[in-house]
Amino acid sequence: MLAKIVALFLVVIAVLGIFGKLRVPGQERLAAAKCKSCGRYRIGKGPCPCGQGKS
Repeated sequence: MLAKIVALFLVVIAVLGIFGKLRVPGQERLAAAKCKSCGRYRIGKGPCPCGQGKS
């Protein structure tokens, strides 16, 4: 009985790992919202607070 529970747990973890490797929709837009120099997320359309990333 315990072996079945462990096997089922491992199968569930493997399935979650497979789905975790899939690309998330909107990931490109999130990557574009980061500052190129410091890596922080920019909120709005203005420049980054670090002063180096203009867009």
